[in-house]
Amino acid sequence: MFSPRILLLTGLIWSISVVAQEPQVKVNVLNVCSPSADEQKEIGAALAKIPRQPQFASDFEVSRGRSTLSDTPDFLKMGATAQVSPEVATSNYVRVRREFAGKALFSTVQYSFSQDAKNLVETLALRLREPKDLMQVSIEDNASAITTPASMLATNTPVSRIKLERFGKSSIVLARCQGSEGGPPPDQSAYEPLFRSATSIMSDYRGLLNARRMVPDELARVSAVGAAKAKSTGAPAKPAPKNK
Repeated sequence: MFSPRILLLTGLIWSISVVAQEPQVKVNVLNVCSPSADEQKEIGAALAKIPRQPQFASDFEVSRGRSTLSDTPDFLKMGATAQVSPEVATSNYVRVRREFAGKALFSTVQYSFSQDAKNLVETLALRLREPKDLMQVSIEDNASAITTPASMLATNTPVSRIKLERFGKSSIVLARCQGSEGGPPPDQSAYEPLFRSATSIMSDYRGLLNARRMVPDELARVSAVGAAKAKSTGAPAKPAPKNK
């Protein structure tokens, strides 16, 4: 027969063993509003590597479609200035992918433009050919859907988010941030050179990939297909976002 002391000791040892076997969860918190000085240097260095006058291979891909949005649109995770509809909605999108010729530092570039009832989101993602530390550079801007895709593409919309995806390390993100709980937005004037550089890159590739002309045309085709499908099934056609 075991004594109470032995039972207590046995229970204590078992409890310690169970706790020791529980997996440890490591959480990395990204400071997207005010990255450190070293992170700022990494962002600047990555942006400087992006070619402004690239040579593309003959291979390319263009896709368009409509997707149902039940969560936050995530071509890149939208910036803080974008609005998210509280109800399930649809998003029309256009994507273009090009490959860089030869042995360029980057292997592919993908441009995405999405349009839902509240937001227009434009994303540029460049993937490195031989990733070592840096794997991908992503740049995003967005605008309210009160404007049209053609109008947004005709202007130099400021970039709202820059993301570096790194091999074996957490990502580095710089995003334009709003004030919390009605407070003033944080002072991000120190990061304006990075935002300006990224905005210039987005503008360059918007022209290189013929996005200003192609995106409105492809979005119009998506809307036409949706209207035709609704007509054939007898279902009421869902109003398409304005696209002039």
